[in-house]
Amino acid sequence: MKTITVPLILVNLQDNGFHLLVEIVVFGQKLFAVVDTGASRSVFDKSLLEKHVEGLQENEEQQAATIFSSATTLVGTIPLLQIGRLRLPNYETVAIDLQGVSDTYIQMGHPSIAGIIGGDILVEFNCKIDYKKKVLRFYINAMEATKLELSSYKDEQRLDNSIRKLLKDVNKE
Repeated sequence: MKTITVPLILVNLQDNGFHLLVEIVVFGQKLFAVVDTGASRSVFDKSLLEKHVEGLQENEEQQAATIFSSATTLVGTIPLLQIGRLRLPNYETVAIDLQGVSDTYIQMGHPSIAGIIGGDILVEFNCKIDYKKKVLRFYINAMEATKLELSSYKDEQRLDNSIRKLLKDVNKE
């Protein structure tokens, strides 16, 4: 089992509660997302996806209800979502308008918000939040880790070496 540990930022919401932020990388930009254990799935800001993703489609059947808003959603694919060392290629996502959230964060002296990391990612990687150490841990089994690594390789030689390693790992199990 491989563990990826990612630092969190604990944000005090004017003595009215706390949010956890995590740094993410999408479209080559370092941004911040709220870690929301109550969100069923992760969502990203509509304007961010409209700027970088062609072919976004409106999904009238799926409504996104978060602690921040409820809206008709857009769906699209982020070529690479990175959270710490966790790399999620071709991440199918939902886009909603998070501008109001970002504006509120900025008014309170916090960074703007590009997304919300929800249950789809948190459950898939059996995530644990350590509030004392302010870290988020992702737990990945060896086979899943290799699949994630393989799907993000572009270099054929590295891919060949990874396939050899995968076959060795499979034969050990």
